Amino acid sequence: MTTFKSLAERVLDGHVLTDEEALSILQCSDEDLLLLLHASYAIRKKYFGNKVKLNMIINTKSGLCPENCGYCAQSIISTAPIEKYAMLKSEEIVAGAERAAELNAGTYCIVASGRGPAKRELEIVIDSVKAIKSKHQHMTICACLGLLKPEQAKRLKEAGVNRYNHNINTSEAHHESITTSHTYNDRVRTVQLAKEAGISPCSGVIVGMRETLTDVIAMARSLHAMDADSIPVNFLHAVDGTLLEGTNELTPRYCLKVLSLFRFINPMKEIRISGGREVNLRSLQPFGLYPANSIFIGDYLTTVGQEGKQDRQMLEDLGFEIDLEPLEKDVTIV
Repeated sequence: MTTFKSLAERVLDGHVLTDEEALSILQCSDEDLLLLLHASYAIRKKYFGNKVKLNMIINTKSGLCPENCGYCAQSIISTAPIEKYAMLKSEEIVAGAERAAELNAGTYCIVASGRGPAKRELEIVIDSVKAIKSKHQHMTICACLGLLKPEQAKRLKEAGVNRYNHNINTSEAHHESITTSHTYNDRVRTVQLAKEAGISPCSGVIVGMRETLTDVIAMARSLHAMDADSIPVNFLHAVDGTLLEGTNELTPRYCLKVLSLFRFINPMKEIRISGGREVNLRSLQPFGLYPANSIFIGDYLTTVGQEGKQDRQMLEDLGFEIDLEPLEKDVTIV
């Protein structure tokens, strides 16, 4: 009988999980959960030791989005009472980077709602990135501005953007259940454009959107095939007023199994526990860092995150170390 420990050893030797093995991780009994986490940690430790990357996000444009994504409070179909505002000024974005530096966040994520960046919005981001890089040369700048055109990706690269995030969010088969205003391939193409421009690709998922276990496995495999350097794993925080309002499928234990699956299928990649970790992992948050090696600190786009002091205490209690290595030292861009 294959154990999770022996499966992890095979993965470290280059084995690719079968669908049956992947399903065994998601269906792991609660009694065996610690054994699964131990095996996941063996893979994580091989490539990342006990280091944890910290990421901080700034919502530079809120709401006002024409897309119909069912999970998003900023969607055109959402009635959630969120703050709505146009693109922030460059000085405000730069000030956010200063705050990120103070909190030892090695990655600063500049996010804007919308289908894709308008010309003015792109110029603001470019000016902001240049200003940030002039003072914080080794800070990893991640942009998340929606669907990109080739020339836009090239200009972001030239400005100093290190990473571009565009999540696939769910499996290709489940995509139309979540949104119909763009296709799954639209999202994949944007990740490819960023990569072709020499920007490190970042793409992840939202778990808990009424998908099947097969969908979750397909998500992890798709990101492996895309060779995403950073994989944010979000757990649905269902907001009242969105299409997925009231959805509550997740337990802390299942979330840990999902993180383990993503580590087994993407052993050498940054696995980032992202939105919804506080409300879904709850008291089991520390265990998430045995398969994952990265977290967001501070607030998310429209939901509140855990206080930074608690996150730092969690890392200290775990005996983990904040990873301040610049992106250029741990990611090879092809």
